[in-house]
Amino acid sequence: MSGQNVGDLLNSAGVTWGSFMGGFADCQAVSTGITGLTTGDYIPHHAFFQYWQSTLNANHTPRTSVALIGHAGDAANHAYDLTDFWDAVKAHNLPAVSFLKARAIEDGHPGYSDPLDEQHFLVTTLNALQKTDEWQHMAIFITWDDSDGWYDHVMGPIINQSNVADDQLLGPGDCGVPKPIDAAGNIQNGRCGYGPRLPLLVISPYARANSVDHRVTDQSSLLRFIEDNWHLGRIGNGSTDAVAGTLLGMFDFDQTPNSPLVLDPLTGEVGE
Repeated sequence: MSGQNVGDLLNSAGVTWGSFMGGFADCQAVSTGITGLTTGDYIPHHAFFQYWQSTLNANHTPRTSVALIGHAGDAANHAYDLTDFWDAVKAHNLPAVSFLKARAIEDGHPGYSDPLDEQHFLVTTLNALQKTDEWQHMAIFITWDDSDGWYDHVMGPIINQSNVADDQLLGPGDCGVPKPIDAAGNIQNGRCGYGPRLPLLVISPYARANSVDHRVTDQSSLLRFIEDNWHLGRIGNGSTDAVAGTLLGMFDFDQTPNSPLVLDPLTGEVGE
């Protein structure tokens, strides 16, 4: 990929961050989930920051030390195994921004995962993080892949009009009236969207309880949140963070902080 990503913006600002992928340390590892499914842990095309030279860890080089996880100059170049995330948590060295991707068996993808395995990953992760000292200053966003058809039947608004054969959202070549491509490359064809509506959850002491935010947001709204919170600026080159809706409506920073909510990872019910 050309251009920059949010990791580049974080690096420029000196903000610690890490990408933590299930199976990254051992690409041959295989796991069996609680439902009996078995699959390899690591899926290369899901490793988001491996697509840019600036944030690539081509040889899956391990961290230099736990103390350097998330820091510029670490041998892993911000690309880690999911186990490294928990080592950083135990050492109270959690990066300011962390991207987590479950092992394949627990990522909820049809065909090789199961919603109960996915639930197990989410609940055990959330339960553990709510017990940390850092929880009082934490916001966790949960979002899903845009695999369409499973979540919702309502079409979202079209903000990227393109109308070329590459657009398959509404059918080949059917995405409104395209805009002329400008010299700066800020307008690009083949990117019809928004696509299908998706779940997006925020878990935080300052999340609004029992609340649904009705603003139009998308997956790049998470990038906007990061960019705004650390004053990073925008990615540029037509990236949709520039037009993404804000997630701030999902928070109330003046409220009494929410108490932790511990769930049973097997049933999803409220635990003790």
